[in-house]
Amino acid sequence: VQLQASGGGLVQAGGSLRLSCTASGSIFVNHGMGWYRQAPGKERELVAKVTSSGIINYSDSVKDRFTISRDYAKNTVYLQMDGLKPEDTAVYYCKVRISGMDYWGKGTLVTVSS
Repeated sequence: VQLQASGGGLVQAGGSLRLSCTASGSIFVNHGMGWYRQAPGKERELVAKVTSSGIINYSDSVKDRFTISRDYAKNTVYLQMDGLKPEDTAVYYCKVRISGMDYWGKGTLVTVSS
């Protein structure tokens, strides 16, 4: 299983970015996945997740600003980030759990300037 995360960059506060996580196969059809982030000096934290049945959860810090979605045809899960704040600055990772094992994509850096 390989996950490729992309879409990070530098944006001003209030701006938007869309992250993509593309899998090497059609794994998102049968497995949930999540977006996580790790800010400098902090632990990695869950940002948003979607189960295989489509149940979505967001962390309180991003609720109403971020949207997770899936495109099965493209084997891709997106994280639309609107209303970005400097505290959203972090490396963002996607993860899928298959048979009890976690598979992580390489992170993509999001930097929000004030």
